[in-house]
Amino acid sequence: MFSELAFNIFNKSIQKYHVKDDVYQDFENPFSKEDIEHLLYRKNWIDTVQWHYEDIIRNPDINPDDALVLKRKIDASNQDRTDLVEFIDSYFLKKYQTVDVKSDATINTESPAWAIDRLSILALKIYHMKEEATRVDASLEHREKCQAKLEVLLEQKNDLSLAIDQLISAIEHGDKYMKVYKQMKMYNDEELNPILRGNK
Repeated sequence: MFSELAFNIFNKSIQKYHVKDDVYQDFENPFSKEDIEHLLYRKNWIDTVQWHYEDIIRNPDINPDDALVLKRKIDASNQDRTDLVEFIDSYFLKKYQTVDVKSDATINTESPAWAIDRLSILALKIYHMKEEATRVDASLEHREKCQAKLEVLLEQKNDLSLAIDQLISAIEHGDKYMKVYKQMKMYNDEELNPILRGNK
């Protein structure tokens, strides 16, 4: 199942990141550029680094200049994340381009890649909630609360994985069809963001 493949790759990325646990560490992709695994690993690495950017920027004692630099990094990371989602959707569009779509086929509210994007974030939530549920310096009450949350996250992971695999299967068999729109983000575009346009 594709969801299992993706989740395992996400976990590899998360575990590799936490060897150094440093947002400035070098990135190396262990998968070939020709394979979907390459895109999945890269996607989760972006998510993992941004997860930790978001932790750092919430430090109430952060230097304002450092916070601004970090905000720009988060903006760039969001753009990279969107680009990777579109690359993953392109993989599915190409893979199923010859499918005979049924006349009564329906469209989904989100593309496969945006559902996979949610699975990547969920993998991060599960990893960090598991850390909290087993943190030896935390109170028993804290660990129990986090364990209960972890169990909900694991149930959500199972449900989302099933939904992703059902969606991909429906596309493969012509019961659903893909229609992908570019995100057309406006805030990074000098022609579309009036603040940037005014500073040109």
